[in-house]
Amino acid sequence: MTDSPGWAAPGSPSDGQGSDADRPAAQPSGTANGNGTGTASGAGTTGSAGTGSADAKWSATQPPPGQWSSPAPGQTPQPTPPAAPAQTGWGTRPGSPYQYPGGWGSPPPAAKPGIIPLRPLGLGEILDGAVGTLRGHWRSVLTISLVVAALSQVTLLLIQRTWLNDLPTADEDLTPSQAVKLMGDTAVVYATQYFLELLGLILVTALLAPVVSRAVLGQASTLSDTLKAVRPLAPRMLALTGLLLLGAVAALLLPALPGILTGSAALTALGIPVGFVLLAWFYVTFVLAPPALMLERGSAVAALKRSAKLVKGSWWRIFGISLLIWIIRTITAMVIVMPFAGIALIVSPQGLSGLLDGTAALSWSFLVISAVGGVVAATVTVPMQTGVTTLLYIDQRIRREALDLDLARAAGLHGYDTATTAERPGG
Repeated sequence: MTDSPGWAAPGSPSDGQGSDADRPAAQPSGTANGNGTGTASGAGTTGSAGTGSADAKWSATQPPPGQWSSPAPGQTPQPTPPAAPAQTGWGTRPGSPYQYPGGWGSPPPAAKPGIIPLRPLGLGEILDGAVGTLRGHWRSVLTISLVVAALSQVTLLLIQRTWLNDLPTADEDLTPSQAVKLMGDTAVVYATQYFLELLGLILVTALLAPVVSRAVLGQASTLSDTLKAVRPLAPRMLALTGLLLLGAVAALLLPALPGILTGSAALTALGIPVGFVLLAWFYVTFVLAPPALMLERGSAVAALKRSAKLVKGSWWRIFGISLLIWIIRTITAMVIVMPFAGIALIVSPQGLSGLLDGTAALSWSFLVISAVGGVVAATVTVPMQTGVTTLLYIDQRIRREALDLDLARAAGLHGYDTATTAERPGG
């Protein structure tokens, strides 16, 4: 053993600690017995009396029993390693500097001033945040959604009533030209319904973005505050809406346009699925543009660029979440609309037979009651999807730009007021 301080266990004879007076007197000669104790001979027997006080002090520094092994003849005593400290719970690890409640090595919980924790979000947290916005700010959310849904349904009602008024019914003998015209006009009505729904989503997303941002900070939101925040950006919001609608129409129709111009049914049929794929790409790439416009307060073109930049590298994740919430919204809307559709069939003069032969679609009573059901369904379900879209925008900025630090400072949380941009990733 060496005498280097700190190498051996403290208190051992070889650690060099203590003065010579604190150590037992050297034994000039003796033999070791079986239990490791020596018997002095000659002058060594008289020296033990002179070192009695030193022996007492030395024995007081010995470790407790059971921590020393009996040395073999001619070997220096070696300390037995101390027993590991008892576990204090499954959430701690002995010797670990990261001992947090809830599991050893786990990070501390993120701050949550509002509807979401200020960290990268999971799917459940995004859905819960969207529902929390609807529940906590229902006056502003439902008012805006109701107005947009009512305008959309009234427009669709007028288009259905006027466009399909002169169409032949299904029980008539149709010529090939009449059948083609019927399919074309029906496709126009459905396309109009889709683009009106897309327009409503864009407008509601933009109008509710300030509400969601306040909900993230845990702040109250009123309808007047929302309108005050939206009013200066109304021209840019309308410009962005027009660009998105034109882009969606182009993405859907351009692949089928060569077949339409040449009159080739095969080429048209080939271009239609390509158009839907291109439309899906366009929608996901620029889905974050409305919240980017309202929360960054830039131009319409800048909002489109920001959306493409934030979506890049996460296209499939955003596509999956958007598709899932669209399926949930569609199923919920169908459940809400079904009672209104039943009432419309009962009130309609033709009843179920009118629904089968297509004459019910021309009845004002059927169309009005169905439109009321559509307004109620859209008022409840559209804010869910628009809230998810805004939270996806916030989540992407948290992941890439450390927006959580800015949100924490805006919420007035302690410990974030001195953070600088240089401390953020990529700052």
